Formats: sequence, C-alpha cells, structure tokens
Amino acid sequence: MKLPEASNFIEQIINEELQAGKFKNRGNELQVRFPPEPNGYPHIGHVKAMCINYAIKEKYGAKFNLRMDDTNPAKEDYEYVNSIVDALKWLGFEYDKLVFASDYYDRLYEIAEKYIADGNAYVCDLSAEEITATRGTLTEAGTPSPYRNRSAEENLRLFREMKAGKYPDGAKTLRAKIDMASPNINMRDPIIYRIAHVSHYRTGDKWCIYPMYDFAHPVSDAIEGITHSLCSLEFENHRPLYNWFVEKAGFELPLPRQIEFARLNITNMLMSKRYLKKLVDEGVVSGWDDERMPTIAGLKNRGV
Repeated sequence: MKLPEASNFIEQIINEELQAGKFKNRGNELQVRFPPEPNGYPHIGHVKAMCINYAIKEKYGAKFNLRMDDTNPAKEDYEYVNSIVDALKWLGFEYDKLVFASDYYDRLYEIAEKYIADGNAYVCDLSAEEITATRGTLTEAGTPSPYRNRSAEENLRLFREMKAGKYPDGAKTLRAKIDMASPNINMRDPIIYRIAHVSHYRTGDKWCIYPMYDFAHPVSDAIEGITHSLCSLEFENHRPLYNWFVEKAGFELPLPRQIEFARLNITNMLMSKRYLKKLVDEGVVSGWDDERMPTIAGLKNRGV
C-alpha cells in the first residue's frame, strides 16, 4: 500500500505499523482522540495535542473522537464541556464523535470485576495517607497492603458493597495487584476505584464509586477502538500501566498504543488549569475568557 510521507516520528511509527499489516483486520482504519478533562477551559497548551491528533485524521483518513475524561465529578461541569466543544469549533477541528468516559461507567465496572475475578485487583482498607506512605520511594520498594491477599470472592463482595454505598468516602479503594517492588512507582498497586458520594453532572447519583483516570483513560481508549493514544511526555512513565490495564481487560488485538510527544510551554505564560482556575475564582480576572488569559476563549476575545 502507498503510504503518506512521514513528517515526524509519530507518522513514521504509524507508517511502519501499516506496512507490517497491524491494522488489516480493521481495514487499516486508524482511530485517534483528544481526551480533555472538563474541569476548566482549554488553553493554548492544549492546541498542540489537538493539532497532532487532527493531523493524523486528515493525513490518514482516521476517525477522530472528542472524549471528555470525566471521572472526577467534584470538579467537572457542562460549562467546561461546552468551552471545549466551542474551542475545537473555533479552531476548525471537526471531530467524528463526541463521547464521555462516563458513557462507559457500566463497562468499566464490569472490567474491574473481571480484574478481581482474575486475581488482578483487590479491595484495600488502607487510607490514602497510608497507601502513599507504603508506596516506597524511587530507590526503595513499597510495602504490600495487609489486604493484598484477600480471596477473589471476598474482594467481589466488598467491591459490590462499595458500589451499593455501604461505606463512607475513603473507607476502601479497589487497587490493581501488580508489583510493589517495581522500579516504576506507577506500577505499585495503583488505585482503580475510590469511594466518592458526589453527584456527577451527567450520571447524577447513580454512582458513589468512581474510576481513577489511569484506569478509565486506557480502557476507554480500548472500548472506542483507539489505535494511537497520542499524549504529552508527562505520561511516559504511565505507559506500562496503560498497557497493563488494557491487556488484563482482555481486549482483542490490535490494542491501542500510547506515543508521547513534548508538551508545549510558552515563556512567561501561565499554562496550568489549576492556577488559571485560581485566578478566576479569586476574581483576579473577569473569567475564563478574560483577554489576558491563555485560554482559547481569551485569545478569541483578544482578537486573535
């Protein structure tokens, strides 16, 4: 097959995979996504990820999903969803489908039960502080949880009781059972689900347990049939965990592949949603679309 000329290392990887026939069973159709969390307005730093994913859509005829990674209900809202949709529209990026991680909550829960049944997850009674204290350091292994060897039957019962609302926030978590001595701290039995009696802007009060981003993100990719998870370099150390979650879930090949690129920084410009939100909340600026903000809405109002 004749492939487009690669103009960067990501396209070179894709060309090699296509040449090797990796995606033959899906008609060589690629699928990418832009997956922001709807907890603030998108800013100029997000545009690089948008551009890279959209370029794959245009160059390879790939499908392009806009997915809201909405697994943290305390901080998310439709206002932010709309700001992200508006930003892509203003920039001229057309997506094929708008989806939400919360669309997959039932499926994510089923996969979590599969992990438990397969011996790959357990319910832990340690507090968040105790989990942090027993995780170890870059040079010292972590300490296994005293609840790590509970039976699959007991773990399933406890997890279902968590889902039913039997326990208060922070009382229990569901953790992946991987390797507490791994040199990669992300692999030391990370949390999969936590208890949070918080109403979700889309699902209301249906759930009182919510999946963690590191679990929901790769599994959502696999559910959607994403072929390439293109993300910035801070997720490089999370790649082994990304692969573990997808592989243990039992998805058919080809599995999504995470590829990292350098993030965009601009000198003398604040580019963190957490700090930008602080400016908004404290009234330092008139809103997320203040002309001084590096948000897409701010740049639009500035006359860009």
